Amino acid sequence: MKIAIIDYPNSLQSSVYGLQEMFEMANNISQEQGFTETFDCQRLTIWELDGRTSSAYTAIIFPPSNASEFYLSPPSTLITWAIEQHKKGAILASACAGTFILAATHLLDGKQATTHWGLAALFEEKYPTIELTVDKILVNEFDVITAGGMMSWLDLGLELVAQLGQPRIMRQLGKRLVVDTGTREQRYYQQFTPILNHGDETVVLAQHYLQAHLSEPIAIATLARQYNISERTFLRRFVSATKLKPNQYLQQLRVQKSCDLLETTRASFESIAYQVGYEDVSGCRKLFVRTMGLTPSAFRQRFVG
Repeated sequence: MKIAIIDYPNSLQSSVYGLQEMFEMANNISQEQGFTETFDCQRLTIWELDGRTSSAYTAIIFPPSNASEFYLSPPSTLITWAIEQHKKGAILASACAGTFILAATHLLDGKQATTHWGLAALFEEKYPTIELTVDKILVNEFDVITAGGMMSWLDLGLELVAQLGQPRIMRQLGKRLVVDTGTREQRYYQQFTPILNHGDETVVLAQHYLQAHLSEPIAIATLARQYNISERTFLRRFVSATKLKPNQYLQQLRVQKSCDLLETTRASFESIAYQVGYEDVSGCRKLFVRTMGLTPSAFRQRFVG
């Protein structure tokens, strides 16, 4: 099975070489257990693709990006080559910012995909026809597979080993790497980072106000009057700038503050709920679980111990 890892400009080198080594380890395990499947893994730069037009790969991997924004405008030669490989039967796979490159092929249109949670807003703006499920670390649509965060290349490598080889090889590989092969979600690790550079100064003032008064009951009508605009206009401008309704934005602020307090204090969740503006502790707990995918106690255990 021929695997091509695309070593594009400023791709994350730890993932490029790490994936190659993962497949080599999978080959060793396969041999030890008497299986005949092997992975022939190659690193390809974008300048080497012209000489590979006649080759047919089993899977093509676009790894995370390290620094530059190459992934936002990949060259047409790379996209055309990837599409041709897909027509020949190759699985196209990506991790983190690499999903932008995969999305440029339009083979994700109408399908689910994931990328780094910090790139979600940009991805949705650039590729609105793709159903982004950023809570997930990995989304497998069989012929296209996407993974979320910077280190999700590990999850992606394990998934490809299981799909192209044997699940038992994947599980043994996880044990050797001491990597959790159970189900995880990206939302366990996400942080709410407000968008403040959208250019609407009134909305920025409102965002600062919400941040400073998140423990207080706040009505949209009150905010609108404070900035001398109608409630309808304020709501429209706020959603346009932040991609969230004010109540949703305030909920995100409160959940993030709850996460911070769970990690940095020993306060009970009942106390934390009151500190972030909830009298109904049960309602706050339900919101936390819905947003983070973990109960408050499980969150504290995972990140604090």
